[in-house]
Amino acid sequence: MKIINLDRISSNPILPEVKDAMIAAIRKDFANPSSQHTPGEEAAEALEKARQAVADLIHCENPREVVFTSGGTESVNHAIKGVAFANMEQGKHIVTSNIEHNAVIRSIRRLKSMGFKVTSISVDPYGRVNPQDVADAIQEDTILVSIMHSNNETGTIQPIEAIGKITREKKVIFHCDAVDSVGVVRLDVQKLGVDLLSFASNTFYGPTGVGGLYIRRGTKVWPLLDGGIQENNKRAGAENLVGIVAMGVAAELANQHMESRLDHLNGLKKKLLDELPEYIDEYIINTHPEFSLPNLLSISVKYIEGESVVLMLDDEHISVSTRSACATGSLRASHVLLSIGRNHADAQGTLVVSFGVDNTEADITAFLTALQNVVTTLRNISPLYNKIAKS
Repeated sequence: MKIINLDRISSNPILPEVKDAMIAAIRKDFANPSSQHTPGEEAAEALEKARQAVADLIHCENPREVVFTSGGTESVNHAIKGVAFANMEQGKHIVTSNIEHNAVIRSIRRLKSMGFKVTSISVDPYGRVNPQDVADAIQEDTILVSIMHSNNETGTIQPIEAIGKITREKKVIFHCDAVDSVGVVRLDVQKLGVDLLSFASNTFYGPTGVGGLYIRRGTKVWPLLDGGIQENNKRAGAENLVGIVAMGVAAELANQHMESRLDHLNGLKKKLLDELPEYIDEYIINTHPEFSLPNLLSISVKYIEGESVVLMLDDEHISVSTRSACATGSLRASHVLLSIGRNHADAQGTLVVSFGVDNTEADITAFLTALQNVVTTLRNISPLYNKIAKS
């Protein structure tokens, strides 16, 4: 039976064209791109072709500002720790928000244990940061601001361009975790005003285990890894050439088909939003109605437990999630949902529905039908729901 995958924020299938590129790269058996012989030069050409494609995707004018990594987590760690260690003589204060991904939270937590100070900014009920709060949080010893572009649990997009203007005026380095945005929506690092931007290949239908970090020329960042002089002396170790070649193809396709993908994804999201009231009642939409990703909707369904819904939908061959894949297994309520004002019960009843370019309107209808049955079943056995219904 067909599995309807509506958990695309955690993983995406590799596009056929990308798979073909990976297979071709494996069959070619590339040499090391750092080698100075002819096979090495051919490998270096393939590497730089992919770098150009990725640079084009984020409107980076200088491809050498793109550093290839093992994925979003490494890119975030490299940006935050690299800036902290390279600029600690100027200060040890960092500004971030309450809704960041665990890669940001735990990187900063590590720095706090080493004597760095952190100001974490609150967000509005949809999870948006007020740029003025960022301005107010910046101190004389602030060396870094790190605010994500879009949230992986709610899909809400931040006012990055406005924050970028503030950080430029105050001469503070600005990092943006854009792992869930690059390749999904149009991004221009020049307009955003960021100094560092983290992203990952699998978000735009490339392979897992490969990503990138945009580092604006002149930004003072220490390498996360010590060793060779690869990646313009910014990231040691032989590059994952097969993965990078595939990422380059995925980036080309994302750039080429961005508008049609956006139309399709926005259509699916609109259908889900418009028809949801016909199937269930008493729920909260956590996703910002205007500033949000086209491929994600966060729904807090009252009087039920989200993980039970996920398991029961899985029995119907429909995949959704309750929170970030990186936090799955935690018994705690999502820090993101608590930060936007949800109580623990509503936070635990939250579903994250995310879709991709190969999902259809029929998939949305099947999800809604199954969700109606699951919610009805769970509420019928919920003491809290029955108590409220009878009152």
